[in-house]
This record gives sequence, C-alpha cells and structure tokens, in this order.
Amino acid sequence: MDRLKHSGFYKLKFFVTPEEFKSILGLFKPEEAQFQHTNYAQTKHDQDQVHEAYTAFYRYFTAQEKPDYHPFFVYSISIARNNESSGFFVKNEGVAFPCHGQWAEDELPSVTLSLPKGFQINLEDEKGPYYVYEDIREHRPLTYAFFDELASYTKKITKPLRYSAREAAAGQEQKPPVRISKHAANELAASWIFKKYELVMTGKQ
Repeated sequence: MDRLKHSGFYKLKFFVTPEEFKSILGLFKPEEAQFQHTNYAQTKHDQDQVHEAYTAFYRYFTAQEKPDYHPFFVYSISIARNNESSGFFVKNEGVAFPCHGQWAEDELPSVTLSLPKGFQINLEDEKGPYYVYEDIREHRPLTYAFFDELASYTKKITKPLRYSAREAAAGQEQKPPVRISKHAANELAASWIFKKYELVMTGKQ
C-alpha cells in the first residue's frame, strides 16, 4: 500500500490566450527548464517553439470556422533547480459535453499541467530491491513550490469555466474542473464550436 500512498498528480487545467500563456511560460527560466515532445525522438523545443505550438492549439478552438487540422500540445518538462531535478507534464485534454443524449463528437479545449505527488525511493531488503513513493513536497520542495507558483499565477488571471449546453437537462450549467481567462472565454464564446453546438458561456468572466 505504501506504493499507492503518494500516487496521482497535482493538476491544473486551464485555457488562456497565447499572450497570457506566454506570461505563464515566462515563469519557466530557460536555463532551468527543458521542453521535450513525447515522441520517439524526444524532440527538444525552446520557449518560442512551445509558444508557437500553443498558439496553433488555441487558434483551432477560437476560429470562426473549424480548421482542417487538429493540433496536439504535449510536452514533458524537465526542471533542474539548485540541486533538485524533476519533471512536469503538460498536454491538451478535451472537455466533453452532452449533445443529443450522448457526448458531442467535438470537445472543448483545456491544457493540463501536472506534477507527480510521489517521489520514487529505491530500497533493498533480504528479498531484493523494491521502491516506495514518498511525498514529493518533502523530497523536492523547490519543485513543489514552483508548481504552486504556476498554479497561483494562473488562478489569478482565470475564472472557473462555466457554460450551458442546449442538450443538457433544462440548460443546466456545466462546471468542468477547468479555469479560463476573460479574453479566452470571449473568443471561445464566439468560436465555431460554440456556434455549432449552441453553447452559451455563463458565469462571471
């Protein structure tokens, strides 16, 4: 059971404009963070290339007409801060919503930034080697503090995403665990996906 004690991830789900994302990206110091695609080649990207990839992802969902491509925004992020080294993960994750009694074929956008809650400790006893997961906050305090800094900054420039779907029961407000900025909410509300499914942005943005 010890292996499961600190399993899972700290997660932050959000959708912001490319300009706002650039300010989040700016919190990652280039000399401390490396961004890698999770492809076979483990392609490294600098911050400008990461921003360009996010911009393509953002524009797909905020376009007036549905583009004929589907972007993927997926990176592993290696952090080296003082004597600590650890990794974050960032990827696009769709937000499903109801349509005609089932889930719509399209999904709303979000990006998930995650940090493992556990830090692997390798041990050995008379039966051989084994490992346990211990609290990353204790073993990588600077890393956790940085994640907390990213989360706090992002929360300051965003509000919870709230919208209603025509097909949901009595237009019930949808409350996914995603945060969205005011400008991103305005652009998403005018996008092809909101028009196609007659979605309505609600809540105070």
